[in-house]
Amino acid sequence: MLNIQHVEARDLGDAWFQLLFRILGEGTVFTIDRGSFAGQKRLEFDWVTIHVKRPGDRPLLPQIEAHHNIPNPVADDYLDDYQSGYLMGHELEPTESYTYGQRMTHYPTKHFFIDTYPTNEIVIKEFGLLESLGIIKEDKFWGKCINQVEALIWIYRNKGYRNNQMILQVAQPDDMLLQDPPCLRHIDTRIQDGKLHFYPYFRSWDLWGGLPANLGGIQLLKEYVASEIGVEDGEIVATSKGLHLYDYSFDLAKCLRMRDDMKLKGE
Repeated sequence: MLNIQHVEARDLGDAWFQLLFRILGEGTVFTIDRGSFAGQKRLEFDWVTIHVKRPGDRPLLPQIEAHHNIPNPVADDYLDDYQSGYLMGHELEPTESYTYGQRMTHYPTKHFFIDTYPTNEIVIKEFGLLESLGIIKEDKFWGKCINQVEALIWIYRNKGYRNNQMILQVAQPDDMLLQDPPCLRHIDTRIQDGKLHFYPYFRSWDLWGGLPANLGGIQLLKEYVASEIGVEDGEIVATSKGLHLYDYSFDLAKCLRMRDDMKLKGE
């Protein structure tokens, strides 16, 4: 039977603590067959939905109380570079095959420019306009590249809010050939009641450090997009079919839960 979970959280920190304590009690133990941590064990949920009602409440990162003597899962200044670099920038290091930012803000669109391709039938009519606005740019190596984030902003502002097309794509078919394909596959979006909501999906997701860093950066991205569109910042509904806790963080998580339980009992 699949291990399916649902969490309703006030803010991002609340979501992390709830998930951490729940996976210790209800997670399924797996041994990893393939990937960056092959051979190690982890606790995992087969599917999880995380509804965060006020993801913009500060701080965006979980704060472990000092008396626990356990470091925060993510350094307080981590999001400064993560949002502007990895999540929004497009430069690749020599050892990187992708970044989320490269996929979302500088993705090649070569297949739309083959002479025999029927662009007049399937490509949006504003293609030339998006080029003139710099949303589609020429890259000397990749050819024409699209900035999905800026395209999404432009379409929402100029074409209206009521559509189900505005999704930031990270995944691509040839990710099957990568030894470590992107964990974030897409960020779906919706404007409802004057607020922008994000729906990120992760194929695999490290709960200890990955989730808080990812959701904190995604929240900053959402705030930027909402401000550019001219709507309010909304909620996050995140999903994953592989939220997990690696064995190297078992002891830290168990220690944190034990000390939290002792505090609740007044010991």
